[in-house]
Amino acid sequence: MNHYLGVDIGSVSGNFVLLDQFGKLKSKLYLRTQGNPVKAIQDGYTFIKNNLSNTTRINGVGVTGSGRHLAAILLGADVVKNEITAHAVAASSLFPAVRTIIEIGGQDSKIIILRNAIVHDFAMNTVCAAGTGSFLDQQSARLNIPIEDFGQHAIKSSQAVRIAGRCGVFAESDMIHKQQMGYPVEDIIMGLCEALVRNYLNNVGKGKKIEAPVVFQGGVAANAGLKKAFSKVLNLPIEVPEHYEVMGAIGVAVLAREHIEHSYIPTVFKGDDFIMDGDFKSKSFECSGCPNICEIVCIKRDDEILAYWGDRCKKWETSINEPARNKLRVV
Repeated sequence: MNHYLGVDIGSVSGNFVLLDQFGKLKSKLYLRTQGNPVKAIQDGYTFIKNNLSNTTRINGVGVTGSGRHLAAILLGADVVKNEITAHAVAASSLFPAVRTIIEIGGQDSKIIILRNAIVHDFAMNTVCAAGTGSFLDQQSARLNIPIEDFGQHAIKSSQAVRIAGRCGVFAESDMIHKQQMGYPVEDIIMGLCEALVRNYLNNVGKGKKIEAPVVFQGGVAANAGLKKAFSKVLNLPIEVPEHYEVMGAIGVAVLAREHIEHSYIPTVFKGDDFIMDGDFKSKSFECSGCPNICEIVCIKRDDEILAYWGDRCKKWETSINEPARNKLRVV
């Protein structure tokens, strides 16, 4: 039976999923990259491979995330897409009528507006931590409550405390002040959830027309308090997919399946020997060939240069002999 691998490699985490030929999820994995995306890709692939039966083979690979170029080289990707496309495809495959996607991860957040299953508008926040999951991580550590339990504490609140959420530093100071005043911890936690929602809507969602159906995905969607806060502020029902934490990987796996099945082009997936046996290393340098001063990344397997990226003029990318290069559709 043919299966399709989807990989979403970000700055903090890596998500891996395996879909069968009917689009059903057979296995998934979330892991921390811990500053070593090459090892994360190898570990993630090993986990997926160990869950394969003898009659199962990987017939296509899709990659996304900020580390998608690296993942594409290591795995041999048939489809390489940005996170906006990946999340939109995943949500649309599960909720065909979806019009708004809220995606919040540990280090960034996104809003995607769809009309007739096509991305109409989007925005991202990669600067302010107050609109991301790391904001709640910091406050959970300060309150000495595991982040996994944060949502359950929040939904027990009878009256959320108003906490300034424009800035993570100010929010923490305000939270400490409310603690000192004796507010119940559940009300403070719900106040933090609502502060994150206000920050998200005032920054990422500013100027966007948010319409139902609304799908909430990303690792932070595990927090029931945030789902309740979004529903309250937007006055709209919020849908959370079953596999909310790996939706980007699901999206590119779906695209890989469609590409292979519709194009009849064999997969360029490189297999175990290439992925697991090689010594992969990367390095970066500045190109002084023109005033752009591009930052170039080079990836090697043993002593063989596999790819360059980051050069606007493609000087370094095209310097590699054509037979040794992967023909990737990079977005």
